[in-house]
Parts: sequence; C-alpha cells; structure tokens
Amino acid sequence: MPKAERNSLPVLAIDIGGTKILTALVSNENKIIAREYHRTLAHEGTQAVANRLFSAIDHLLAHKNIDLSQLHSISIAAAGAIDLARGIITLTPNIGWRNFPLRDLVHQKYKIKTYLTNDAKAAALCEHELGAGKGVRNLIYITVSTGIGGGIIIDNKLYTGARGSAGEVGHMTIEVNGQRCNCGNIGCWETLASGTAMAEEAKRRIKQGEKSSLTDMVEGKIEHITAEKVEAAARSGDTLAQEVIQKTATYLGIGLVNLVNIFNPEMIVVGGGLSKMGDLLLNPARQVVKERAYEMAFQAVRIVPAQFGDDAGILGAVIFARLQRETDE
Repeated sequence: MPKAERNSLPVLAIDIGGTKILTALVSNENKIIAREYHRTLAHEGTQAVANRLFSAIDHLLAHKNIDLSQLHSISIAAAGAIDLARGIITLTPNIGWRNFPLRDLVHQKYKIKTYLTNDAKAAALCEHELGAGKGVRNLIYITVSTGIGGGIIIDNKLYTGARGSAGEVGHMTIEVNGQRCNCGNIGCWETLASGTAMAEEAKRRIKQGEKSSLTDMVEGKIEHITAEKVEAAARSGDTLAQEVIQKTATYLGIGLVNLVNIFNPEMIVVGGGLSKMGDLLLNPARQVVKERAYEMAFQAVRIVPAQFGDDAGILGAVIFARLQRETDE
C-alpha cells in the first residue's frame, strides 16, 4: 500500500487509567468514528487488567467489523511513568504495572505498528493542538482524576525529559509527613488533591462522627462515597462536602503554584474527572495561586478547564502516533 494511502487509515486509540479503558477508532482527521468504555477494575490484579485491555480491543474490532489491515496503527495512552524509547510502563501506581512492556505485548498480539505514551502527555497534545491551548506556545496540562498526571508543552513541543517520564507532577511532594502514595513515596500531590483524595477525606470525617447528607446518599455505606457524590452534596448545601472540596482545591492550588513558579506557563489546562466540577473547584485553586505564586508568573498564566474531556487521551494518542510517524520518516 502506498505511504500516503496507508497514512490516511484510521488509528485504534486506547486510553487506559486507574478507572477506565477507552477504546476508539479515530480517523486521520482526528474524528472519532467509534468509541467504547470499559472499567479497569485494577483491584483484580495487573494481569487481569492486561487481559481486559486485550478484550476491549477485540470487542471494538469485532463490533465494527474492522480487520487489522484496515488500520494504520494502535496507539496507547496509559497512566504512569513510561520509558518512551523502550515502550515500557515503568510504574503505574493506580494499576500496579511495574516494568510492564505494554507496547511490545500489544504489537506481538496484533502484529501491527504500536505506539505508547503517557495519558496526560497525550491529553496535553490534544488540548494544545485542538483544544483550550490551541495557539499557546507554553502550557501545562494536568489531569485530576483517580490520580494526578501532567504533560508539559514548551515552545510548542511536548517536553518528555531524559527517558520520557517528565510531567509526573502528581508525584511531587507537597506534605513531607503526608500519606503514603501508591507510588511508594510520601505526601505526593495526588494523595491530597485527586478525586480519590477527596473521597477519602469525606469518608474519614464521617467515620469520625461528623454529620453529612453523604451518609444518606450512600445509604450508610460510607465506602461508596465518591468525588462525584461529594460534589453533588456540596451543590445541595452540605457543609462537610463543601469543606472537603475547599480543602482539595487548596492543595490543588498549592501544586499549581509550584508549576507556575517553575515553568512560567501561559496556560494551565485542567482535565480529568474532577475538572467537571468547574469553578466550584477551580476558583478556590486559582485564589491560592494568586496569593502564593510570583506575581509576574501569576499575571502571565490562565488556568482553564480542558475542552475535550474524556476524549483528550484518545485524540492525543492519535496525535502522538502521527508525530512519531513523522519523526521515523
């Protein structure tokens, strides 16, 4: 097949994180042809997650009656620190993969060109090329969901660092004597400002005897409290939920201060599940940045919600594949 014709074929894009596995067929023009959602169920173990990923790929191909010869490639955006050159996930705290050769495993199974990048880096590429950061030379994307990840764009290029793991902002230390993170460190940003952290803070306070409408919302099953339920309770006037969100937003803002002072970006784009709270979360976080960041750096930056939501990872994976293809050529 001629190169131009092959490059026009769709890409099978995958976004896998601690909560969900998204699979999609995406055209060469970044149009989503088909999309499917599966739960990660990381608690079932690392091999179970890998098997579920393969099943998700197989299901999409079968459902849309797609032969592998009709695809240009498979491109995966995965949570965790990734050695880009070797295609290895060195650590995915919220899934449990360590030194996991995901790119090669997928390539060996499907015998098609396979790419692998970090999910937040992929989302950064999407928002920079297509979304909120279009036309912005220097930006940082953060995803605030089960954990916190990041992607850094400097002078219109994705910054990947020496081995490809740059942007793991969720694992900068915020509390020196804080909680143990799934990555093994203590006091990471994601232990304080993620959706998981928000839910855990609400559970902790209720278990200590504080009153909240959340208890009735989950019919007394405190373990079923989620960040989404905390938001719903807060919008209904629940004081505890409002205080939990304020605390999470404060820690979110503290991390943003570090990014603003270190990188002096023009824009920080906030995506992930928690970003759907909008100004309820972002306004108090912006206030912390205003109070604590260097004035000059604060005046230069806009902190905005992502435009592409759950699709940012899969679209970014396709952009990453295209950039890699251009580099290889």
